[in-house]
Amino acid sequence: MAKVLRDEGLFRLVQPARLTAVVDIGANPIDGAPPYQPMLDRELCTVTGFDPQQAAIDLLRGRGPLETYLPYAVGDGSVQTLHLCSAPGMSSFLKPDAAALALFPLFAELGKVVASQQVQTRALDGIAEVGAVDFLKLDVQGSELAVLRSGRGKLAEAVAIQTEVSFVPLYENQPPIGVLDQELRAQGFLPHALVDVKQWIIAPLVVNRNPRQALNQLLEADLVYVRDIRTANSWTDEQLKHLALIAHHCYRSFDLALFCLLELESRGRVPQGVQEHYLQMLRSGQAAPPREIDR
Repeated sequence: MAKVLRDEGLFRLVQPARLTAVVDIGANPIDGAPPYQPMLDRELCTVTGFDPQQAAIDLLRGRGPLETYLPYAVGDGSVQTLHLCSAPGMSSFLKPDAAALALFPLFAELGKVVASQQVQTRALDGIAEVGAVDFLKLDVQGSELAVLRSGRGKLAEAVAIQTEVSFVPLYENQPPIGVLDQELRAQGFLPHALVDVKQWIIAPLVVNRNPRQALNQLLEADLVYVRDIRTANSWTDEQLKHLALIAHHCYRSFDLALFCLLELESRGRVPQGVQEHYLQMLRSGQAAPPREIDR
């Protein structure tokens, strides 16, 4: 398939002053393509990624000129103990909770601490390599609250955050989802979409001899927050443009993208009649809507 470059229709329509700035904290690629991959494929964004595990950085480096990956541990700026687990994706600055892990088949082994090391964490606001932040992706195994609080300055202009949340905390002293929600609302964000929901079966039951076959118990998910749309008239033009691109390409949130475009039209920053222009883009296949698009 031919690569789609940055002169795609929506980018030409909104004409942001720069590419969308993505920051990915916990960029280990073990879970597959990140949500911003469609933008990266079209050369619509830059990515600054972080992971304290050198093996993850080695996998990520050299991918392209728009991507930078650094072996920094982002947190509250203090020295922390990194608990390395038998499953690298469960390694955390929080100690795994043995009682919680025992509730789910396989987790006691996956979350077994095999080594530990002292690591100097860096506050997001203090990382010189990070300039603008439009879109923050967080996958830090229980340290989400520390990262969010350490980045309040840089996140003041951000428009979207995707963070992993746990419905059943698997680490000792892990902030519950409600605390994360309060912090993000205090920073001016509202929930927008729930993606990558993970369920698991409660021990000791196993279905079809497959301990990974889930029933109904919610375990964790990625929750997408966007800047509170009730305050859109106070956003900058650039915030509206970047959120339109993120909504369109990363989440197929065509309604949110159009919402941003109409606010830009009211300011005279995009051509008049932008609603019909955008809907025609969707109908013509420049995006693949999930259903027929009507006004």
